[in-house]
Amino acid sequence: MTKDTVIKLREETGAGVMQCKRALEEANGDYEKAKVLIAKAGAMKAEAKKERATGSGLLEAYMHNGRVGVLLEIRCETDFVAKADAFKELAHDVAMHVAAMDPESVEALLAQPFVRDESVTIKDLVNAAVGKIGENIEIKRFTRYEL
Repeated sequence: MTKDTVIKLREETGAGVMQCKRALEEANGDYEKAKVLIAKAGAMKAEAKKERATGSGLLEAYMHNGRVGVLLEIRCETDFVAKADAFKELAHDVAMHVAAMDPESVEALLAQPFVRDESVTIKDLVNAAVGKIGENIEIKRFTRYEL
């Protein structure tokens, strides 16, 4: 396990340096296994935080080629996180996914494979953000329009 490996894992997962180091140690240097361990830790964090109130958030608008538009309501616990780049990036990615995949409901959306990386679902994407950001995140609703 090298410093560069820890940094690469941190950049790819968004997890903290020490969490990446511990995951690599637990995985005996196996990079892919360490990624899985970090994802599981994010899911456990998300489960522990899911009962916390989401009193803040933002509306994300996304347009694709002037023919498909999405308005997404995504919630978090604090205004501070709502303004954070990581939260805004998640909102943009989810809105873009809704434009591309046209899910019927929030539940269907969460179960869909992410359009940019089909190895993860939207729920996995949200859980990873919860692990990285440290607050409960909830996709409340969305509307998709198409010409």
